Amino acid sequence: MITAEALLDTALVITLIALAVGQVLSMVRLVIGPSTADRILALDTMVINALGLVVVLGIYQGFKVYFEVALLVAMLGFVSTVALARFILRGDIIE
Repeated sequence: MITAEALLDTALVITLIALAVGQVLSMVRLVIGPSTADRILALDTMVINALGLVVVLGIYQGFKVYFEVALLVAMLGFVSTVALARFILRGDIIE
Protein backbone atom coordinates (compact mmCIF):
# COMPACT_ATOMS: atom_id res chain seq x y z
CA MET A 1 0.00 0.00 0.00
CA ILE A 2 1.28 3.46 -0.91
CA THR A 3 1.56 5.91 1.96
CA ALA A 4 0.60 9.55 1.70
CA GLU A 5 4.20 10.62 2.29
CA ALA A 6 5.51 8.46 -0.56
CA LEU A 7 2.80 9.79 -2.86
CA LEU A 8 3.64 13.39 -1.94
CA ASP A 9 7.35 12.79 -2.52
CA THR A 10 6.64 11.28 -5.94
CA ALA A 11 4.38 14.19 -6.89
CA LEU A 12 7.00 16.72 -5.80
CA VAL A 13 9.74 15.01 -7.82
CA ILE A 14 7.51 14.95 -10.92
CA THR A 15 6.73 18.63 -10.36
CA LEU A 16 10.42 19.50 -10.03
CA ILE A 17 11.17 17.68 -13.29
CA ALA A 18 8.31 19.43 -15.11
CA LEU A 19 9.44 22.84 -13.88
CA ALA A 20 13.05 22.11 -14.87
CA VAL A 21 11.92 21.12 -18.38
CA GLY A 22 9.89 24.34 -18.58
CA GLN A 23 12.95 26.31 -17.51
CA VAL A 24 15.08 24.71 -20.24
CA LEU A 25 12.42 25.37 -22.88
CA SER A 26 12.20 29.00 -21.77
CA MET A 27 15.98 29.30 -22.13
CA VAL A 28 15.70 27.95 -25.66
CA ARG A 29 13.05 30.57 -26.46
CA LEU A 30 15.29 33.22 -24.93
CA VAL A 31 18.15 32.27 -27.23
CA ILE A 32 16.24 31.73 -30.49
CA GLY A 33 13.36 34.15 -29.94
CA PRO A 34 12.90 36.08 -33.16
CA SER A 35 11.69 39.27 -31.52
CA THR A 36 12.46 41.26 -28.40
CA ALA A 37 8.97 40.65 -27.06
CA ASP A 38 9.57 36.89 -27.23
CA ARG A 39 12.75 37.31 -25.23
CA ILE A 40 11.02 39.43 -22.58
CA LEU A 41 8.25 36.85 -22.22
CA ALA A 42 10.85 34.07 -22.01
CA LEU A 43 12.61 35.91 -19.18
CA ASP A 44 9.32 36.41 -17.36
CA THR A 45 8.48 32.73 -17.80
CA MET A 46 11.91 31.80 -16.45
CA VAL A 47 11.20 33.88 -13.35
CA ILE A 48 7.88 32.10 -12.84
CA ASN A 49 9.55 28.70 -13.31
CA ALA A 50 12.31 29.64 -10.85
CA LEU A 51 9.65 30.74 -8.39
CA GLY A 52 7.90 27.40 -8.75
CA LEU A 53 11.16 25.51 -8.34
CA VAL A 54 11.99 27.37 -5.13
CA VAL A 55 8.52 26.80 -3.65
CA VAL A 56 8.42 23.11 -4.54
CA LEU A 57 11.95 22.64 -3.23
CA GLY A 58 10.88 24.32 0.01
CA ILE A 59 7.95 21.95 0.35
CA TYR A 60 10.14 18.96 -0.48
CA GLN A 61 12.89 19.82 2.00
CA GLY A 62 10.60 21.30 4.64
CA PHE A 63 12.50 24.57 5.17
CA LYS A 64 10.44 27.73 5.58
CA VAL A 65 13.24 30.03 4.41
CA TYR A 66 12.58 28.99 0.80
CA PHE A 67 9.24 30.78 0.88
CA GLU A 68 10.94 34.04 1.80
CA VAL A 69 13.37 33.47 -1.06
CA ALA A 70 10.40 32.87 -3.35
CA LEU A 71 8.92 36.21 -2.31
CA LEU A 72 12.19 37.97 -3.14
CA VAL A 73 12.41 36.19 -6.51
CA ALA A 74 8.85 37.24 -7.33
CA MET A 75 9.48 40.88 -6.47
CA LEU A 76 12.75 41.05 -8.40
CA GLY A 77 11.18 39.28 -11.37
CA PHE A 78 8.27 41.73 -11.52
CA VAL A 79 10.50 44.79 -11.26
CA SER A 80 12.95 43.49 -13.85
CA THR A 81 10.20 42.65 -16.34
CA VAL A 82 8.64 46.09 -15.98
CA ALA A 83 12.03 47.81 -16.26
CA LEU A 84 13.01 45.83 -19.35
CA ALA A 85 9.65 46.49 -21.03
CA ARG A 86 9.94 50.24 -20.31
CA PHE A 87 13.47 50.26 -21.67
CA ILE A 88 12.35 48.58 -24.88
CA LEU A 89 9.37 50.90 -25.34
CA ARG A 90 10.92 54.25 -24.32
CA GLY A 91 14.67 53.80 -24.48
CA ASP A 92 15.12 54.70 -20.81
CA ILE A 93 13.78 53.42 -17.52
CA ILE A 94 13.58 56.54 -15.35
CA GLU A 95 12.47 59.84 -16.76
